[in-house]
Amino acid sequence: MERIVATNKKAYHDYFVEDTYEAGIVLVGSEVKSIRQGALNLRDSFVIIKNGEAFVIGMHVSPYKMGSYFNVDARRTRKLLLNRAEINKLRGKVEQKGFTLIPLKVYFKESLVKIELGLCRGKELHDKRASIKEKENNRNLQRIIKEYNTR
Repeated sequence: MERIVATNKKAYHDYFVEDTYEAGIVLVGSEVKSIRQGALNLRDSFVIIKNGEAFVIGMHVSPYKMGSYFNVDARRTRKLLLNRAEINKLRGKVEQKGFTLIPLKVYFKESLVKIELGLCRGKELHDKRASIKEKENNRNLQRIIKEYNTR
């Protein structure tokens, strides 16, 4: 059973998500407690691969209120747990022009904190306009269908 804690809605607006990967994340105890309370923000975060390891940068986990001196920096760099083959595959993709790794959502899988990474390609302004137009058209279509069904 998965319980989604946070999603990165801006990533879906700014990027085309080509592929997704699931990774574990290295946290301290007070961070896990804070994430259970939903005190997490993925906006402006990204993933780098350095020395054969993956790290998430810019993810904000608010300090746990009852954590005293066990709390750590809210925006610290956190290590991601991926196997070697996945890291090598992602490194090859990220080195291609236009691809980047973006955290899409953080969730609990049983009692473990997992993060979903998206292999993304940036959208141009006209792509964003097309996405907005498509979303509005779908909304209008659903409104018309609902109105028709209530008659």
